[in-house]
Amino acid sequence: METVRLTVGQAIVKFLDNQFVEFDGKVEKFVGGVIGIFGHGVVVGLGEALAAPGHGLTFIQAKNEQGAGHVAIGYAKQNNRRKIMAVTSSIGPGALNMVTAAGTATVNHIPVLFLPGDVFADRQPDPVLQQLEVPHDYTISANDAFRPVSRYFDRITRPEQVMTAFLHAMSVLTDPAQGGAVTIALPQDVQGEAYDYPVEFFDQRIHHIERRPPTSAQTSRVADLIKASKKPYIICGGGVRYSEAGRALADFCKKFGVPFGETQAGKGSVPWDHPCNLSGIGVTGSLAANRLAKEADLVIGVGTRFGDFTTCSKWLFQNPRVKFIAINIATFDAYKMNAEPIIADAKLTLAAVGRALGAAGYHANWGEAIARAREEWSREVDSLYTQEDPAGLSQIRVIGELNDVLLPKNAVVVSGSGSIPSDMQRTWRTRVAGTYHMEYGFSCMGYEIAATLGCKLAMPERECVAIVGDGAYTMLHTELLTAVQEGKKIIVVVCDNSGFQCIDNLQHSQGIAHFANEWRARDPETGLLAGDQVPVDFAKNAESWGALGLRARTVEEFRKAVRRALRAKRPVVIHARVSPKSMTQGYESWWRVGTAEVSANPQVVRAAREMKDELKKARKF
Repeated sequence: METVRLTVGQAIVKFLDNQFVEFDGKVEKFVGGVIGIFGHGVVVGLGEALAAPGHGLTFIQAKNEQGAGHVAIGYAKQNNRRKIMAVTSSIGPGALNMVTAAGTATVNHIPVLFLPGDVFADRQPDPVLQQLEVPHDYTISANDAFRPVSRYFDRITRPEQVMTAFLHAMSVLTDPAQGGAVTIALPQDVQGEAYDYPVEFFDQRIHHIERRPPTSAQTSRVADLIKASKKPYIICGGGVRYSEAGRALADFCKKFGVPFGETQAGKGSVPWDHPCNLSGIGVTGSLAANRLAKEADLVIGVGTRFGDFTTCSKWLFQNPRVKFIAINIATFDAYKMNAEPIIADAKLTLAAVGRALGAAGYHANWGEAIARAREEWSREVDSLYTQEDPAGLSQIRVIGELNDVLLPKNAVVVSGSGSIPSDMQRTWRTRVAGTYHMEYGFSCMGYEIAATLGCKLAMPERECVAIVGDGAYTMLHTELLTAVQEGKKIIVVVCDNSGFQCIDNLQHSQGIAHFANEWRARDPETGLLAGDQVPVDFAKNAESWGALGLRARTVEEFRKAVRRALRAKRPVVIHARVSPKSMTQGYESWWRVGTAEVSANPQVVRAAREMKDELKKARKF
C-alpha cells in the first residue's frame, strides 16, 4: 500500500480538502474553509499545515471563537447544510469560547466541524499553560465540555486515529438526520506527530446525501389520516428548507386547500403571498396562523421539532379531536406531540401523499377561512409597517421599511434573539426563497452579525443584512472587524431601544417591576439600576472597526441611511434609535414560564395563578 508521511495537522488539512457531497445529482466541495484564532495549542500544529501551500482551504482569522462558530453556522445554514466550515482554536479559554456556538449548531441541526486544541497527550509538560486539571479524572480536559453539545465527539491521541475519527465525523456532518456540531479535540503535541498514511485515504471522497422515500404503508397512513380530517393544518419547519421542498409544499397546500404556518427555520421556504401561507405560527406567530391552528383537527408537522414557541407550550391546538403527524428524517423529532411518525424525506413524502389524495379527490373543508384570515392579517401588517411613532421611529416601522421599501427582494436578512425575531416571524414578507435566515432554536444572542458574515461568504453576490437589537450587538459584534478585514460588505441595522426590552416585557408581564433590563445608570439614592439611560453611539463604535457608521432617528433619516448603505462598498452599521416597546405584541398565543407561586407582590401571585389556569388547556405530551 502506497503511503505518504504527514503530520496529524497536515493529514487533517489534506483530508478535509478532498471531501465532496452529492445531492440530487449535483456534486459540490463540502469544506469551504477554516475559521478560527491561533494560539499555542494549534498554531504550530494544524496552523502549520494551514499556512503551507498546496491545499484549497481558505483560512479566515476570527476575532472571537464563539463568533467564528457563528460564522460557520451562518455559512452552512445558508448553503442548506451542504457546505461547511471547520472552526479551530487554542486550548482552554479559546476552546471553551466555542462551546456556545457548538450548542447553537446542534440545536439547529447545522453541521459544523470544531477542531479545538487540547492539552499534551503525553502529559509532558504537565500542566501546560491554560490547562484545566480535574483531580478526580485526569483524562478530562476543558474540551470535554463539548460532549453534551456535539453530535459526535472524539479526541486524537495517536496519529493513526485520524483516519477512523474523520470518517466518522464525515458520516455525521453529511447526515441530515444527525446534523450538528462535530468536535474532534486535537492534543497539541499529537498535531505535530508524523505517520505514514495510506495515500488512498486522501483520494477525493464523495458523500451521497440521499433522500429517504416514504414506504407505501407510510404514505397510506398519512393519506388516510388526512382524508379522515376536515381541517388539516401544516407546520412548515426547517426540514422543508433543507429538503428543498418549498415548491412541493406550495403545490400540495394549494391543490388540497390546506393552510400552513411557518416556524422560524421554515419561514421563507414558500413566498409570503401563497394563498395558503398564514405566516409565522406560535408564540411569535401571526393572528391568522394561530387562530386557524386552534381549529385544526389534524396537524401535520413537516420538518419541525415542535418547539415550545411553535406549539405555544403545547397549548395552541385547542380542537379536542386534534391528531398529529410528524414527517421528519430525524426519528427523535418525529415522535414528539404523540404524533404518527413518518421517518422520510419531506419533498418525496409530500409528493407521494399528494398522489394518493389526488386519486381520492380529497379537498379540505376550510372554506373561505384561509382567505379571510390572510386578508385580515395582511391589513394588520400593512398597518404595522406604516405605523407613525410620535418619538420618531418604531422597531416595527424599521422592519417594514426594510421589507417593503428599501431592501432588494433577494437580500438575505439575519437575526436570532430579542424581540426582532418575533416581529419578523409575524410580519416579514419573503419574496425569494432562502432569504429569511433566523437562528431561533437556541436564540443565541450574538449570532446575528457573525452569521451575516457567514451568509455573505456563502452568497457574495447578495446583500446580507443583520437586523439586531442593541443588546445582541453589545453581546458580540467583533466579527464586524473580520468582515472589514475580508472585504465582505455586510449591513448591520441596530435597533437601539436601550436595553434587553424583550425580557423586560416578559418580566413586566408576570407582575414584576422593571428591573435590570435597561441600560440605566445606578441610582445613588436607591442603589438600583434605575437612573438615567446610558447612551451608546453604535455608529461611532462601527467606525472604530473600520466600517461605515450611520445614524437614524426618523423614518426619512432611516431611508437615507439604508440607501447609502446599499451604495457602500464596505461593511455598514446603521444605528437606528427606536422607541422602547415599539415591537409587535402577542396574537392569541401563550407561553409557559416559571412564574413564582409565592411572592410579596400580588401581581406576581396573580400571574402565577393565570399561568396555572392556562396550563390546564395544554397537552401533556
